[in-house]
Amino acid sequence: MGKESWLKAALVWAAIIVLFALSFKFLYKPHEDIQKTYPQFQSYVEKPLGDQQSIVSVTVRSDNLRGDEIVAKLKDNSTVTTYGPADDGVRSQLRKELEAKKIPINYEKPDDGSVWWVSLITMWLPAILIVGLMLMFLRNMQGAGGKAMSFGKSRAKLQSEGANKVTFKDVAGIEEVKQECSEIVAFLKDHKKFQEIGARIPKGVLMMGAPGTGKTLLARAIAGEAGVPFFTISGSDFVEMFVGVGASRVRDLFENAKKNSPCIIFIDEIDAVGRHRGAGVGGGHDEREQTLNQLLVEMDGFEANDAVIVIAATNRPDVLDPALLRPGRFDRRVMVGLPDVRGRKEILGVHMKKIKHAEDINVERIALGTPGFSGADLENLCNEAALMAARNGMKRVIEKDFESAKDKILMGPERRSAVLPKETIRVTAYHEAGHALVSHFLKSRDNVHKITVIPRGQALGVTAYLPKEDVYGYSKEDLLTTIAYAMGGRAAEEIKFSQFTTGASNDIQKATDLARRMVCQFGMSRLGPINFGQKSENPFLGRDWGESRNYSETLAHEIDMEVSKIINTQYELAKQILVEHMDVFEKVSSILLEVETLDSEEFLEIINNNANSEKIKEIQIKKTLSGNVEGADGAGSKLDTANENNLNPLNTTPTPA
Repeated sequence: MGKESWLKAALVWAAIIVLFALSFKFLYKPHEDIQKTYPQFQSYVEKPLGDQQSIVSVTVRSDNLRGDEIVAKLKDNSTVTTYGPADDGVRSQLRKELEAKKIPINYEKPDDGSVWWVSLITMWLPAILIVGLMLMFLRNMQGAGGKAMSFGKSRAKLQSEGANKVTFKDVAGIEEVKQECSEIVAFLKDHKKFQEIGARIPKGVLMMGAPGTGKTLLARAIAGEAGVPFFTISGSDFVEMFVGVGASRVRDLFENAKKNSPCIIFIDEIDAVGRHRGAGVGGGHDEREQTLNQLLVEMDGFEANDAVIVIAATNRPDVLDPALLRPGRFDRRVMVGLPDVRGRKEILGVHMKKIKHAEDINVERIALGTPGFSGADLENLCNEAALMAARNGMKRVIEKDFESAKDKILMGPERRSAVLPKETIRVTAYHEAGHALVSHFLKSRDNVHKITVIPRGQALGVTAYLPKEDVYGYSKEDLLTTIAYAMGGRAAEEIKFSQFTTGASNDIQKATDLARRMVCQFGMSRLGPINFGQKSENPFLGRDWGESRNYSETLAHEIDMEVSKIINTQYELAKQILVEHMDVFEKVSSILLEVETLDSEEFLEIINNNANSEKIKEIQIKKTLSGNVEGADGAGSKLDTANENNLNPLNTTPTPA
């Protein structure tokens, strides 16, 4: 809290205390105080001493200007106050009468300045405090930080040229996107050259892509390269509970932008305000619709908006209003996708410059082991590696820290303190071995990277896979193989223990979802290339809000039968593979129980009958002593765990276990 804030707080509390004290003084009367004239007061003096209203004591405050203030305390604890004339004869007469009745008299003489101080405190100070509080309240409402009087003002933050240090050098892994954005930079640097020839630069650029791919960073880099003012605001900042506030803020934003043109307006998460119109519960009077209408007018209305470029980012372009996407508004759309191997290597190079690391780190190997990672994921990976190195007392980050950080991000932290029954660990070992062996013998596109029975996150065990290369499409055979090794854990439990556990529940769920997508979306069944079921998405009431059926009950039964057939066929295939390789199945499971974790190299050694548990332990000790990385080829983006799985082949984003 700053000095000014402390001063305001102190003034407010002082005013509250003074007002409370004055209120207490004027409102609280411990005794009944009766105001009487001097002749009426004399009647109390003449009353017998036994009377309840007879005087017990008298206090006289002499003041030559106003006369004597006489306060008499009565026997019933009430008080009588009167003012006597400032005359010595009257005073002498009153004193004789009181002394005759043996009533004690106390004389008090106020200070010389008491009159005006009392007047100031009782009359002027409250008024001054009230006026001061009102002025302070109005100032807060009308100031830059006030909210009450600035509903219609834009909340966009202006970053000047000197404050924006981000350039294209800080953006890596999306070279094609940077080339597309270089046109905007050239226009902002010298827009007259384009205007003279009659060219019109795109008024709006919509950046689409998964979260963490660098959309916001790219917009900042455009502003940094062009060296122009950069207004930033979130889509949710436009909408308030008060009607018309959003539209007013849009007007104010563009007015400020025109004053600072050429400039860039960046609206993050524009889907919060630019959703499809006509579907809200408020109809045409919905506040979001008014805000969107004003945004449409400002971007391409009657008034020209030259040299003001609007850049927006969203990961939900499907819910945006068509009027927002037409040419003349957001007439350029830039897809910012997940980086490939080369892009991941460049992004890692940018982030590794910020941390102290060993020179012999193989960045390309780390990039190969992180398929599906976004730029934000890679930044988090570098940060986690640095945290682990610092936690271990290291001065520099080594490659082992990157691998450990990757495992933590993908599979969750190890829970070695969890005390599990031996039988549970044994079931988990056979379960994970079943996943790994079915995947290996079916020659799936995903290599087995790591198998462990150490609890991680919410999973009792983990089998991690590493794609052999970046995958952009899947065949029917790939999906069937994925379902087969997903069911390998349950098949292993049935073969070895003749019973099932709940550990395969998530495997079954993911496999069923994938099989249903094969039938209903991918057209990979005997029902043919037909899409069954349409998602009805309400732009205001949420995503995937229900599903509309476009098929009959008979066809629904056929779909269920196809899904069941796919699952059961692949389940029987998984059981067949494990039975055919029972000796390897038993060996992998028993060694896994002893060493707890196997990487891809150790797993292959066991399958080729070149290793036992003692040899595996020797290999692990040598790796630890030599500083080599456990599983140097990296962890994959697809996980198969006892409780959590990522079996959606079209979702390449890493999912924590």
